[in-house]
Amino acid sequence: MPPHNPAKTDNILVLGAGELGMAVLRELAARSAASITVMLRPSTLYSVSADKHQTLLELQALGIEVLPGDAVNDSEDQLAAMFSGFDTLVSCLGFVAGAGTQLKLARAALQSDVKRYVPWQFGVDYDVIGRGSPQDLFDEQLDVRQLLRNQSRVQWLIISTGMFTSFLFEPSFGVVDLSQNTVRALGSWDTAVTVTTPEDIGRLTASILFEPTLVNQVVYTAGDTLTYRQLADTVDRLLDRTVERVEWTVPALKADLVAAPSDPARKYRAVFAQGKGVAWDKARTYNAERQIETTTVAQWIEQHLL
Repeated sequence: MPPHNPAKTDNILVLGAGELGMAVLRELAARSAASITVMLRPSTLYSVSADKHQTLLELQALGIEVLPGDAVNDSEDQLAAMFSGFDTLVSCLGFVAGAGTQLKLARAALQSDVKRYVPWQFGVDYDVIGRGSPQDLFDEQLDVRQLLRNQSRVQWLIISTGMFTSFLFEPSFGVVDLSQNTVRALGSWDTAVTVTTPEDIGRLTASILFEPTLVNQVVYTAGDTLTYRQLADTVDRLLDRTVERVEWTVPALKADLVAAPSDPARKYRAVFAQGKGVAWDKARTYNAERQIETTTVAQWIEQHLL
């Protein structure tokens, strides 16, 4: 049973201002009367990078406060002290922060006075995938879930979004490779994948945070859910071409991973090829049930490739 006293959302701290973090921050600033703060590494605040300077200018224009903090180098005690005083903590710091960071942030959140924690689990359904998957970082995500479920002081929400839509078209990932006029199926042509754009994740996260009935649960979103056959058909139709279709089977992708066990792209391909926990029915998602429009793969192609 969800608690009858949902956490307040008067004072929100977002960790990170990368692609996903900025999408969440923009939407929170646009729709919220709450105070919004973002934690950024001190090196970002004093960087001479034009991109980072532009990010800081945008945060200032949005009225978002900046809190210096380093998820990797600061201790759990230091992070807990920073998190205290905020009602809701949303982590947009992904796997690039390194192994152990997700657990460290979760422990710091539970040690702090924060009322609610939204960990960085904007991706697949780790419960369904289970332990020991080809992507070894996923086990840590299950550790985070176990930590949150085994306590009752801090409320939590997990938002499952599937893969970033753009990742399907990332040449290094190898699914849609337009330079080679090729679409590759991970697992089989009937294997499905759920995808959502960062912009939609930002909008939906901002909406989910202000729904008091959503407490201590996994919330599913989807921009689109489609098979690799449907993906190839969509690319052919919208780009007026006939792509070469190549099937990457699970055994072949596992063999690729054995040959280069530390290659992140090979880990992800092997996980998605297995088809477990990487796709769910869009009709049963948070956004579909509330009739919130999200960007389909076809719309993404029209916006970015035409």
